[in-house]
Amino acid sequence: MYQQFQAFLEQEILTRFEVVERSIPAGLDYKVSERGRNPATIQSSCYQCPQYRKIRYTYIDAGETAQIFNSVIYPSYNYDLPILGIDFLTFGQVKNLVVLDFQPLFKDADYQEKYIETMRPLWEKYQDLAQNLPMKFYDANQYFSKYILFAKTDAKTVKERLFPAFQDYISLYWQLQEKAEPITQLSKIQRIMEAQKDYDQYSAERDPASGLFSSYFGHEWAERFLYEFLFEDAVPLAVAAK
Repeated sequence: MYQQFQAFLEQEILTRFEVVERSIPAGLDYKVSERGRNPATIQSSCYQCPQYRKIRYTYIDAGETAQIFNSVIYPSYNYDLPILGIDFLTFGQVKNLVVLDFQPLFKDADYQEKYIETMRPLWEKYQDLAQNLPMKFYDANQYFSKYILFAKTDAKTVKERLFPAFQDYISLYWQLQEKAEPITQLSKIQRIMEAQKDYDQYSAERDPASGLFSSYFGHEWAERFLYEFLFEDAVPLAVAAK
């Protein structure tokens, strides 16, 4: 259901940037579930380039049971750009949940004006995908913008509205990077590094997909996938407590 989204993003990445493949820990790039009547496959790719230190995306194909496309793009530490977050999920061809956002690293007014307000025209254009839904696992004021696309919708809307919205948001994200001036002040770079690390920790502790990964691929693999690939700068709570 979301393969055209992945294909578009991959084409954009490979044609716009001088990327190199970023290594994925052994056994985490691809796996086939041995559980249930509908085997699931999960496959991930990861790249880096001067502008973005980590570009990752993952596709879960469980046939009619589930189709999931997830991607996060982390800017290099010498740019204070938001993190691009993408989460498109379909279960049983009926339940479709879509999340698309420029996830801000900082809350100050200048930062919001510089990056987040640029999203407003697109957010207004795709109001049917901005449903102001309550968040069960996250604080909407933490690492989410006020112009997030967040909706429960149908397959027709995914095809006819979400795909053009996705293309528009991706295009705007590239434009913000093109206009961004590299940061050279070490204290500011350190602040960005800490903010991205905190993002990983926050996300790893709350990501509801962890349970989904466990159900398909087992708890041990899911924990490795979460902490060694998806949010590699996060520390498992059990480790942090020692």
